[in-house]
Amino acid sequence: MRGDELQAAQREREWFHSLRVPPGAWAVVRVDGRGFSRFTEAHFAKPFDEAMHRHMVAAATSLVTEFDAPYACTHSDEISVLLPPSFAAFGRGLEKLVSISAGTASAAFTASAGLAAVFDSRVWIGTTPRDVVDYFAWRQADAARSALGAWCYWTLRQAGRSAREATAALAGAGTAAQNELLHGHGVNFDDVPLWQRRGTGLYWRDYEKTAWNPHAGAELTATRRELHVDAELPMKDDYRRLVERIAGGLRESSQGRP
Repeated sequence: MRGDELQAAQREREWFHSLRVPPGAWAVVRVDGRGFSRFTEAHFAKPFDEAMHRHMVAAATSLVTEFDAPYACTHSDEISVLLPPSFAAFGRGLEKLVSISAGTASAAFTASAGLAAVFDSRVWIGTTPRDVVDYFAWRQADAARSALGAWCYWTLRQAGRSAREATAALAGAGTAAQNELLHGHGVNFDDVPLWQRRGTGLYWRDYEKTAWNPHAGAELTATRRELHVDAELPMKDDYRRLVERIAGGLRESSQGRP
């Protein structure tokens, strides 16, 4: 078999290599820490650790930079990165998006924490800005639910309950019951830092920078952009409006292209 025939035959066995994000679709790449329950219990304070949060923000920043993404959010051990319909890197190939995002997050977290960490990845696909808003609203709701559960579980553990006892005590407990449990241990969930309850958002903001231009002999002002890390995200409808502004602006700029 000739070399080119061998290559073609082997390429045919790369079954998923041709999968692409459909043209005109939105995508969200979501990475999650692999085995992070044991990993974080071994290296970080519970239920939440500010150092762990910094490392997750570092990983999210690296992903936003790698993909030039307009928005990302992170809570617990997950990061969601928004890719607009105009996104064209890697030919919109799913294999590339999954492998590069997982590798980027793993490398960035490891470099920040000084601890070897591994992330996996998946791709969500939507067709409208409303789909995007619904996705991020869903992830924020999950952040709140997970944070409340984590606070209850680790409050019981630190009070002397075993893992099995803490899990059994929380089985079937609703939001009101969990808040009451925390109150009984002197914890007001409303006082928990917002980044724990709502996640942290990363998005670009424009700012004006003035500098002296020796060639023009005058001060000139230029518009620059910076990545803003928002650890005090709004919630519910206000959060939906924030994401909608980002997604809506991207749709308008994309439609305005010749």
